[in-house]
Amino acid sequence: MALEIAMYSDFICPFCYIGFEVIRNLRSEFDIKLQWRGFQIHPEWPAEGIALDKVRSAVDLDARRAAWPRIAALAEAEGLEMKAPTLLANSRAALLLAEFANDQGCGEEFEARVYRAYFNDGANIGDPALLARIAAEAGLDPAAVAEMMKSPHYETRLKDNALEADRRGISGVPTFLIGEYPLVGAQPTPVMRLLLRRVTERLGAR
Repeated sequence: MALEIAMYSDFICPFCYIGFEVIRNLRSEFDIKLQWRGFQIHPEWPAEGIALDKVRSAVDLDARRAAWPRIAALAEAEGLEMKAPTLLANSRAALLLAEFANDQGCGEEFEARVYRAYFNDGANIGDPALLARIAAEAGLDPAAVAEMMKSPHYETRLKDNALEADRRGISGVPTFLIGEYPLVGAQPTPVMRLLLRRVTERLGAR
């Protein structure tokens, strides 16, 4: 029986990228069915993004810079190389496209490429041209992508994700629902492996 894991995440969250890769890597050990659910954490950021040196206050800027040694260490432990973004991107368009990509069967490939673009290449993942290129590289039809972006369907999907998260008391990312067991925050591979084993044992005992 597949272990169903729903992951509420946002592309601008470095811990989501780490958690995403941890789950993917553990697929060699567990039968995992990953359900990605976009959850935008900063809808107030402008569509063009915000340059890091233009954030609201020196306190905000210092806090972001201070967090990166821990983030980089967590990433390195998982075999990831991540760089602190110099632009705080609005992720809404990327989240909409990810929902569409999931429906088309290439969601994980698209998501991995978006994370890499933001945390490795320093790209603005709110840029429609960049997203169109990433979508094509992930196997999505450009004409279908252009049509999808005109439709309100995936806007509704994101709103539904937010409503479901609120119903479950989820307010931050990444949050994993492993079966019905909630887990907040990215976990190192050994910790996640142990948790998955325990949940698998509990489900098998039913």
